Amino acid sequence: VQLQASGGGLAQAGDSLRLSCAASGGTFSNYAMGWFRQTPGKDSEFVASIKLLSGETGYADSVRGRFTISRNNAKNTVYLQMNSLKAEDTALYYCGAARRFGPATGLYDYWGQGTLVTVSS
Repeated sequence: VQLQASGGGLAQAGDSLRLSCAASGGTFSNYAMGWFRQTPGKDSEFVASIKLLSGETGYADSVRGRFTISRNNAKNTVYLQMNSLKAEDTALYYCGAARRFGPATGLYDYWGQGTLVTVSS
């Protein structure tokens, strides 16, 4: 199983970016996929997750209303639309796949590499 994250880059505060996470090498219809982020010296932070079958979503309070997670099951791809970016959104963002839905990293079975998002104020 491989998860390939992409879409990071440099943005200014208030800008938007869209991250993608493409899954391959397995069957993911009953999985949930999520986005996490990490900055140096800090623990990983849950950002958002989505059930691939139902589309049910969950968000961290820090991003709710600004970020939207969505999926394209035909492409085994999950997206994270990030609007109204803030400097504090700067982090390495990475995606994971889990058989169970929730914000805890321990639920996740597979992880992709990160994509760096840098937001300047």
